[in-house]
Amino acid sequence: MTKETINESQFINPNEDTRITYGSLVKLHFEVSLENGTVIDSTFSRETPVSLTIGDESLLPGFEQVLMNLRAGDTRSAHLDPEQAFGDWNPDNIQHFSRAQFALVADNPEIGMMIEFEDKGKNTLAGTINAIGDDEIEVDFNHPLAGQAVLFKVKIFKVTPPGVTGIQLR
Repeated sequence: MTKETINESQFINPNEDTRITYGSLVKLHFEVSLENGTVIDSTFSRETPVSLTIGDESLLPGFEQVLMNLRAGDTRSAHLDPEQAFGDWNPDNIQHFSRAQFALVADNPEIGMMIEFEDKGKNTLAGTINAIGDDEIEVDFNHPLAGQAVLFKVKIFKVTPPGVTGIQLR
């Protein structure tokens, strides 16, 4: 049996030159804020970064696009227009329900209350109560950030290529 010599260039080090592609496992911190600086979500205060797989739908495609081709150690800030982030606000996503219909969903509706509905396909839809009238209730099914541009900041800690499983040596 011949013993093969393995040189360093044969090893994939997911912490250096490995770039983010579709299917990569990525450890990162991120922040999403409005243009006025209001922070919507951030993981930077957490002790450990979050992990996600690019393409698993845990991030919107516009956010994933910002991550493409980054590598461990990279940081990036990107301005995302509404259509790249949470979509444009759509007036067709405003629905009206009679109070009788709505009583099946919530007993004491209040303006601003978020309610989950089930569509015909048994999918869950979240809506926000916009108005309450004597006979009907108006619900907005747009994402709360629809129509707004956002700033997306990321710091990449580790990139593992698609199909590679890491192991920890002791």
